[in-house]
Amino acid sequence: MTIFNRDAYTAAIAEWNTCLQNYSTIQKLIPPNYIFNLSLDQIGWVKKNNMYSDFCVDMGVYNNQLVMILCPLDANGQKIAVTEYPYSVLSELTSDLCLVETQEYTIVKNAVLSKDLRKVDDSSDMYFPVANMPLMEQDKAVAAIELWRNEGSIWFYRECNEFKGERIFKSFYVPSANLTPPKAGLSRFVCSFGLKFSEIYQRTLVTMIFISFYDNLTNDNGSVSVEVISNTYDWSRPCPPICQL
Repeated sequence: MTIFNRDAYTAAIAEWNTCLQNYSTIQKLIPPNYIFNLSLDQIGWVKKNNMYSDFCVDMGVYNNQLVMILCPLDANGQKIAVTEYPYSVLSELTSDLCLVETQEYTIVKNAVLSKDLRKVDDSSDMYFPVANMPLMEQDKAVAAIELWRNEGSIWFYRECNEFKGERIFKSFYVPSANLTPPKAGLSRFVCSFGLKFSEIYQRTLVTMIFISFYDNLTNDNGSVSVEVISNTYDWSRPCPPICQL
């Protein structure tokens, strides 16, 4: 697990802040097809140290590479001054990124027979599964990632030139409960940037899409779960503008 001490953490954040007005520097730091990887050790560290319903990931720059730094929050939602900060380097994918969403539907057919065994009514209903945690539909996740891939550079160009980098993300807040998904066998997370339009802010914002990877996506007996199975979640809120903590 790669770790910053307090001084290195502070320096990495300061370096990212100095880059926000420089479009050419950001272009070099953030290739649109690069992602972050989070290991089980890093996930476990957050679960052990975080005390709030969200945890924070700060953006930093280290050795001319963009890094995502994990930061726990206390019970009041404020950052905890810890002595070590695990981080992940933005890097190229080493294999195809598989987004999985499987749904199983139940069709209930009703038939009514009269006393003389004549059919008098016939109907059918399809019941859709209900997810037990927030899920992002696969097509929306793919659309957000593709929009980032195709237009992320344009987004940065506008933010750097028109707004001097003031609106570019410095952190993301992530619901901590989602680090403990109900499906067993979690092995790692892949985190990709995405672009989504916000109706509230009436502009396109950057999000981070966390894609969980499991040993398998089936039940222990090999059958598919009757609930929605997905490895795609949209968990993050960018700061700015969403810096309510």
